[in-house]
Amino acid sequence: MIEIDVEKRTGGIGVVRPHGRLNMVAARQLREVLGEVVAGGVTRVVVDLGETSFLDSSGLGAIIAGLKTARQAGGDLRIARPTPAVVTVLELTNMDRVLRPRDTVDGAYDA
Repeated sequence: MIEIDVEKRTGGIGVVRPHGRLNMVAARQLREVLGEVVAGGVTRVVVDLGETSFLDSSGLGAIIAGLKTARQAGGDLRIARPTPAVVTVLELTNMDRVLRPRDTVDGAYDA
């Protein structure tokens, strides 16, 4: 099981932090957490990948599902602080164009 922290910040922003390997086993949990955050009224979500050591297609799918859920609720999902392993997966799948990584969590929703 992966550990996922959730923090609600001022300005209606929720920060979700998966710690460890974001693989097929953990993807379902992340998808559920992101859905719960949005269902709770927080539609601007930042997934902080600074503590994520591995990302596979299932984990990426969970992030994309969260993006879709947030956008359907009138918000958005951004990613921040991806590790080199995560960046590699994003670049190989061209998802870095859709989920443009931000350098910091605080700056994820800056212009």
